[in-house]
Amino acid sequence: MFTGIITAVSKIIKVEELAPNTQVGSTTQNWHGKRLTVETPKGYLEDVQLGDSIALNGACMTVVKLEENQFSIDISLESLSKTSGLSSLGPVNTEKALRANDRLGGHIVSGHVDDVAEVISFEQIGESWELRVQIPTAFAHFLAYKGSVVINGVSLTVNKVSDNQQGCEISINLIPHTIENTTLGGLQKGSKVNLEIDTVARYVERMLAFEKKIKN
Repeated sequence: MFTGIITAVSKIIKVEELAPNTQVGSTTQNWHGKRLTVETPKGYLEDVQLGDSIALNGACMTVVKLEENQFSIDISLESLSKTSGLSSLGPVNTEKALRANDRLGGHIVSGHVDDVAEVISFEQIGESWELRVQIPTAFAHFLAYKGSVVINGVSLTVNKVSDNQQGCEISINLIPHTIENTTLGGLQKGSKVNLEIDTVARYVERMLAFEKKIKN
């Protein structure tokens, strides 16, 4: 469990295949995942142990190797196909798993990416930045004005929702602190981002759908 409050910007410094490619006829197939090695700020891993959970760009991963200021995780091919930014070198948002006595500074986040969304626009307006993201149809009904959403692991508040044929477009305001302390400042039009909808919205949908089913 997480809160969507990024505790460090780390960096993927190595991407390794977990197993060699398989030759099938005249084509080469890769049905295996990857091992990522992540470098963190000094001291960030002092309270981390093997088997602990750390979210990378919003995706919950398990620490399988631990060194000073570095840790490794294994990510399956399925997870790679459902996320963005976890198959190449570069910066990533990191958050260690929530403890029972921690402050819930953002909102309840599972670390399970629902889908990959696309940035429609990212522009500076005054001292802040406006981020507009296209949400796929399957998840558009979970987004609401002043509701919560997770983009690349960051807990954010939705300022505007506009329905369209592809689902809906949401607008989010990013303050300078968020830009300076996460990787969101590097987004641009066309960027792919990891999306996690609000857990509460998910349960509300299930309750309403079940109530409708038993009434029918």
